[in-house]
Amino acid sequence: MRDEIRQNGEPLLWAEGEEWTSIPMIFQNITGKNFTGQEYRAYIENWILHQGFELGPVELWCDGRFVERGEIRLAGKEVCHG
Repeated sequence: MRDEIRQNGEPLLWAEGEEWTSIPMIFQNITGKNFTGQEYRAYIENWILHQGFELGPVELWCDGRFVERGEIRLAGKEVCHG
């Protein structure tokens, strides 16, 4: 089993085997479902952006199948989609 978080069609974070369960949780974290407010902002600024992610849409894929789409956002830093 392989889970991936993709941005702009490219996998930026993935795991296989026993590690795969952490990817859906990380996806929930980066799309603001597990963290809010200052805790979310710190998570995004201090970890996610340093991993190569950018503000904007992200996708969760499991075993080559699309599961969910979300967005990495920061208040005051809007992203234009186009």
